[in-house]
Amino acid sequence: MSVAHPIVAVTGSSGAGTSTVKHAFSDMFRREGIKPVVIEGDSFHRYDRQAMKEKVAEYEEQGKVLTHFGPEANELDKLEALFREYSEHGTGKKRLYIHSEEEGEPYGQAPGTFTPWEPIDPDSHLLFYEGLHGGAVTDQVNVAQYVDLLVGVVPVVNLEWIQKIHRDCLNRGYSSEAVVQIILKRMPDYVHYICPQFSRAHINFQRVPLVDTSNPFIARDIPTPDESNVVIRFRDPHMADFPYYLNMLKASFMSRSNTLVVPGGKMGLAMEIVLTPIIHDMMEKKRARG
Repeated sequence: MSVAHPIVAVTGSSGAGTSTVKHAFSDMFRREGIKPVVIEGDSFHRYDRQAMKEKVAEYEEQGKVLTHFGPEANELDKLEALFREYSEHGTGKKRLYIHSEEEGEPYGQAPGTFTPWEPIDPDSHLLFYEGLHGGAVTDQVNVAQYVDLLVGVVPVVNLEWIQKIHRDCLNRGYSSEAVVQIILKRMPDYVHYICPQFSRAHINFQRVPLVDTSNPFIARDIPTPDESNVVIRFRDPHMADFPYYLNMLKASFMSRSNTLVVPGGKMGLAMEIVLTPIIHDMMEKKRARG
């Protein structure tokens, strides 16, 4: 573990509860007095929005598929290099991917573009990554080797599909048929590059709906948190204090010796209860090192 310059990575695809995760970690960092360097996975895309559209079309002409799940569309070598440099020295460079006009306004940039690379804050206490590839391993790179705490956050796949269909149809103007085709094209990269990361994660949080999602392509509504459970699986159960969790999280129970189940509406609280002691211990070791 890189105690001097810790790295915490949250990895998962869209619909995994990103806002809940960010809020939970923000609360933890504030209470512990931690100043993080925040790295967004989108900032390591290889192409901006327009270039990505052109590359996708080029790949399709060649009978190939390019998706943000796979390494070809991302600069995973630069992500690995950042993690290595931060782990060893607490330094590195970051940039932002502009998602909206509001985000781009301070930089005078349009959505779908990158800000220039700039040095990260040299006085940070840890690096916090949130994106698709925090635990990525390929034949060329091993991002996961530098991560001190890898957290997987993922909905079951049918729930993920429901959320993508609703989001892309309502917010991006896609037809349901077009979104289904995108899902099918992305599936090989999802299977080969996203799923394996959850086996490497120290802790996984998986939201499981308690309503019928058997045909996600005709679902009218996205299951709410209260219509879900969250399955929390620990790679090493010795890092978990299950009696404490069961006492603090009402209606929770253990389904296996390394797995806790909590009501979906308590996902944020569960993350804070489970992860705060781990983060606290990480920072105490860092302070002890000076």
